[in-house]
Amino acid sequence: MPRHKFSIFTHQALRFFSTQRTHLQNVGPLSSRLNSRSIIRFTGPDSVKFLQGMLTNDVRQFGEPVDDKVSNLSSSNMPTVGTLPVYAAMLTPQGRFLYDFFLYRPPRLDTKLDRTGSGPGPSPDEMELFADVDASMVDELIETLKRYRLRSKVDIDHMGDKFCCWQRYGGELSEKSLSVEEPEVAGVGYGGSIDSSSMSSSQGGECGWQWFKDPRLDCLGFRGIFPSGSPPPLVEADKEAAEENYQLWRLEKGVAEGPNEIPKGEAIPLEFNLAGLNAISFDKGCYVGQELVARTHHRGVIRKRVLPLKFVDDNGKEVEQKVAPGSVVVDGSSGKKVGAVTTALGSRGLGLLRLEEAFKGPNALAIQGNEDVKVVAVRPNWWPAEWFLDDTA
Repeated sequence: MPRHKFSIFTHQALRFFSTQRTHLQNVGPLSSRLNSRSIIRFTGPDSVKFLQGMLTNDVRQFGEPVDDKVSNLSSSNMPTVGTLPVYAAMLTPQGRFLYDFFLYRPPRLDTKLDRTGSGPGPSPDEMELFADVDASMVDELIETLKRYRLRSKVDIDHMGDKFCCWQRYGGELSEKSLSVEEPEVAGVGYGGSIDSSSMSSSQGGECGWQWFKDPRLDCLGFRGIFPSGSPPPLVEADKEAAEENYQLWRLEKGVAEGPNEIPKGEAIPLEFNLAGLNAISFDKGCYVGQELVARTHHRGVIRKRVLPLKFVDDNGKEVEQKVAPGSVVVDGSSGKKVGAVTTALGSRGLGLLRLEEAFKGPNALAIQGNEDVKVVAVRPNWWPAEWFLDDTA
């Protein structure tokens, strides 16, 4: 695999989003099937224990009965309801990023029917978890997980032919409260305490598959896995958009996703803001790669971070299709390297930059070898206040 493998998307999608960008905040929401993601399933009594030792986040909540509170397990990185999805990463033993996971627990016995709609769901004693993962790496990921499985009683299956992943985003969707009075966003998780039979179609069909609030950031909208072959609830024919539009929506928020945007085997999780995206628990106990993450976190200073980028000309007008992933970002006056573009999509992208030099003002940064293209680094408004202190560290 090349040292840097990054994502770039189609001209057709760029044209669509360019026409939508000025009013996407006022229309929608849009929904996109994420063909870049696939679905795997974990079954067996050791599923939670196995994943707890592999992933960066605390997944013990999935072993709790639906009605039980998990406050004794809660941290700033954990939801307080046992059926909410969890975002997590799998690392190398040296603490470098490998894969990311969105983990979901399907319906329990007392809340939903099974996936055929003809009988009760899995017994609480029959653990079953689903995850959406990067589609290009799914076979490699399953092989890697099975190597770590050893004697654990857990089966890992590829379910990409039966299920697919969708994202619902745009407009003011992320700002709505999650209440029954707003059926559009009421179905925030299958297996929850609300009886789906009494709710609107937002709760999904008889199989109980529903939309979830994205566990990373409110501004990203909602995410879910649904049976293949038919669109999920609330997806209107004229509001289904190409996946690239969600990708750009996400890039403009400064959020990388998957090993094509978070370089596999190289990326340091905290530099790619995984702590701020609720992917890391710092009090869960041991997992593969924990030592480097904990040491970096407790040292307290992250000098480089992934940022949203705009590519502009000398007049500040956005320029498209002139920057390739992997391009070096330099100080326009000194030529000193500041970082690199990790993902490029039209006039937008992500870059891993040194914070000390990233925010020096307009026209301060440029693309090495193409100085006519200026780089503007954007401070995401979801960043914790303490991250801004890193600029002068």
